[in-house]
Amino acid sequence: MAATTLTAATLADLPADVPGPTYDRGAVSVGIVHFGVGGFHRAHQAMYLDQLMQQGKALDWGICGVGVLESDKRMAEVTEAQDDLYTLVLKHADGRREAQVIGSIVDYLYAPEDPDAVLERMTDPATRIVSLTVTEGGYHKSASTGEFDDRDPAIQADIAAEPGTPPRTTFGYIVEALRRRRDDGTGPFTVMSCDNIQGNGHVAHAMITAYARRKDPELADWIEGNVPFPNSMVDRITPRTTDSDREELEAATGIVDAWPVVCEPFTQWVLEDRFAAGRPPFEDVGVQVVDDVEPYELMKLRLLNASHQAIAYLGYLAGYRYAHEVAGDELFAGFTRAYMDREATPTLAPVPGVDLDDYKATLIERFANPEIRDTLARLAAESSDRIPTWLVPVIRINLQNSQGGQHGELERSALIVAAWARYAEGVDEQGEPIEVVDTGRAEDRIAAARRYPDEPLAFLADRDLFGDLIDDERFTSAYRAHLDALHERGARATVTELEGRLPR
Repeated sequence: MAATTLTAATLADLPADVPGPTYDRGAVSVGIVHFGVGGFHRAHQAMYLDQLMQQGKALDWGICGVGVLESDKRMAEVTEAQDDLYTLVLKHADGRREAQVIGSIVDYLYAPEDPDAVLERMTDPATRIVSLTVTEGGYHKSASTGEFDDRDPAIQADIAAEPGTPPRTTFGYIVEALRRRRDDGTGPFTVMSCDNIQGNGHVAHAMITAYARRKDPELADWIEGNVPFPNSMVDRITPRTTDSDREELEAATGIVDAWPVVCEPFTQWVLEDRFAAGRPPFEDVGVQVVDDVEPYELMKLRLLNASHQAIAYLGYLAGYRYAHEVAGDELFAGFTRAYMDREATPTLAPVPGVDLDDYKATLIERFANPEIRDTLARLAAESSDRIPTWLVPVIRINLQNSQGGQHGELERSALIVAAWARYAEGVDEQGEPIEVVDTGRAEDRIAAARRYPDEPLAFLADRDLFGDLIDDERFTSAYRAHLDALHERGARATVTELEGRLPR
């Protein structure tokens, strides 16, 4: 099969079984500026917009991607070379592949090289939404206090910068663009977080407004009164693109794509209907546009995301390296489902339109998809941003329920935390090194984990991550017992023993 480099000029040469844009991309104008163009954004938000455009809708809602980090330079190079096109590949569990070319991103700006172009795009009246996938850490929220954490040097520099100084951060660009729009009468845009954090709109609102208050209190007041920050729940497993993904795409289709995106078939987006200047008709392509996102996002964070952490640490320690391997192991799959049923589900309110039993069964099936090849290392990364949001609230609620006379279980949650501590020691059960990826905290987490056994609770002592859990004897007793077992008998034996004595 002849190889074809993906560009606008080669769209007509796509194989018959690889659909591409049927709309005129030249007629698409930018309505959304997006910070953090990565695999998830391109498998999710950009995909939904492409589907709308295929229906002849939302052609004034094209995306302009923006990168502010040094690591975004590569995306800038790829998007320029490929005219912002990329291939999205759905990997089905039975081995089938569905490839399509997505055209909803029509521009990309690398902010460090042209900050004025970014601000010009953001202050254009046609830009009505600024969306974000900047990861949990990109919001600068303290895990312990919930307040704005301004310790990042780039944030400090933006706050202290004189007027007219080019911003360095996402917050800096958003607030400066809003200042200019306020001053020239353009009016606000909507800030739409698509990050996988609880209350992402609330978090974006609180942190961006706190940043603005440090810089310009009057502007902060204007943002408070005029800028919507809708909440959303997003879901699609999207592993990192590998060289083998690129090679497989070329072999199967002839398409040469420097940065395709691979993902599972499942996708979900629940979005709060709160916008300043309109929005695309997302509901026409399956987005659940609702008044209250919270029940859906808590369902996902405590069932899907926390379960991902369970299989990541325990599976890695047991010798697995991919999510589907752990989820295909009856022991670990059973443990994960029991965590969902016995500890996570009791902390959830009813979720309108969702059968939780079906949802949980589907999660196990999704985790076990062998074609996704989602690495446990990816799932275990950045745990200091994830565990406090995804699992610690489950533990707290169950502790409170126990104190109130209700039945609140926490043994499995305690084992997940203990497995994180064991993983963070940086050596697996076979004595092989583990690369602990935890931006800004890896050294502290490794050092705390390695204080075992002399200080068995050292890992829990960080109150920014765990609050006062270290003061609760019921939790610490379970945690210590599980950590001891992980060291003495290993992950498989520890889970086997636990599942043999706990109700399911």
